[in-house]
This record gives sequence, C-alpha cells and structure tokens, in this order.
Amino acid sequence: MDGRDPQPIGRIAVIIPTYNERANIEATTARVRRAVPHADVLVVDDNSPDGTGELAGKLAAEDGHVHVLHRDGKAGLGAAYIAGFRWALAEGYDVVVEMDADGSHQPEELPLLLDALKGADLVLGSRWVPGGTVRNWPKSRELLSRGGNTYARMMLGIGLKDATGGYRAYRAGTLRAIALEEVGSQGYCFQIDLAMRALQAGLRVVEVPITFVERVHGTSKMSRAIVLEALWRVTVWGVTGRGRGSVPGRDRAR
Repeated sequence: MDGRDPQPIGRIAVIIPTYNERANIEATTARVRRAVPHADVLVVDDNSPDGTGELAGKLAAEDGHVHVLHRDGKAGLGAAYIAGFRWALAEGYDVVVEMDADGSHQPEELPLLLDALKGADLVLGSRWVPGGTVRNWPKSRELLSRGGNTYARMMLGIGLKDATGGYRAYRAGTLRAIALEEVGSQGYCFQIDLAMRALQAGLRVVEVPITFVERVHGTSKMSRAIVLEALWRVTVWGVTGRGRGSVPGRDRAR
C-alpha cells in the first residue's frame, strides 16, 4: 500500500455487456444483486438475436437496480463497455465495474475488488497473481492468456500480471482521466489499453486474485481475429514506446 487513506466507494454501477447470453444473464444479474445489494447493474446488449435484450428488459422492469442499454448491433466488446461507461458517468456513479455475463467472473468476489478500490484508482481481478486460479480451461487457453500477458509486460514495460482480464473496478475519476474518446481497441487489447492508460495517468492500479470459471452455457466470443488484433496493437504500442514508464502497475493488493 502507498500510505494514502482509504477513500469511500459511493454509488456503484456494474456493466455487463451481452451478445447471445440469454442462458446466463438472469443468473449472473441475480448473483450480483445478492453479492452487492446496493449496486446497480447495467446490461449493455448488442441486439442479441437470442432475445437477451428482451429478457434483460424484463429483469429491469422487475428490479429498479437493473437497467438496460439497447444498442443497434454487435460492435465489439470495447465499444459496448465504453457505451456503458459513458452511461454510468452521465448518471453520476462513483464506481464502475466490468464483468462478463457468462458466469466466468464470480459476483461473490466483487466485494473483494471494491474493498481494494478504497486504496486504489483501478482494481484488476487477476487470474495470474498468487491466489488466482482458473477452472475448466483447456491448457491451450491458459497458455494463450499467460503468454499474452507476458508479451504485454515485455513490450509495454508494465508490471501487471493479468492486464487482459475483464473483471475490474474503476473509480469514475479514473475513467475521466484516460481519454475514453481516443480508445479504439477491442477484446484483449481493450483491457490492456485501459490499464496502460491508467498507469500512464499516474493512477494506482492494483491486482487482487480471483477464480475464473469457464462458461457452462453458450459459446465463447474469443476468436482468432481478437487475438491477432491484440498482438498487432501491443506490438505497435511497444515499438512506438507508448507503454513505457508504466512500471507502477507492479503494485498488488494483499
């Protein structure tokens, strides 16, 4: 820790992007509401053909803590999150959380991230720090994730163990400080991009261990194109020196 007094948390918005997650969204939303009852949930649906948006609308009609942002079509994970961030900032939330809809991120661990945020500006839920783990992943996925994070550390000079993870909590001020209007990345590299921007802004980024569980229902959105985009962007950022000077990311909540 850096000696700063813990800061209050305030109003919390949990952003959950969806595309064909009808089988998962109701259970995930219910688990978030149980884990952190005072938090609000925003489902950002990219016009899912399986009716996810309609189900989310039904959940919102039944619970005033649940909201839905209906988008015209599938435009990528990064764009969905940024739309959710903008909504949360406009609505005056103090903390904005990223979380997958598919059950891979355990809502029951959200209080741990929020507690760590009392002394940080951005908290990453990490699979690759001591105490973090993954369940039901094939070895190929684990190698891809570990290798991608190692490559990002080498190319960008950041100390983060899991910069590609999508379970994280931001202070609203952090999102305002990192120039969201300039972000054009998606997928893996979207997560790297935002963590790197926070470090370059001089903000405190910490990692807390989480348990990542492979989805049971539906299909993963991971694709070769997402991996290649991340490889290309991280390489460009590294070659141009954009990521250098970001070593403070070695901080980790204990």
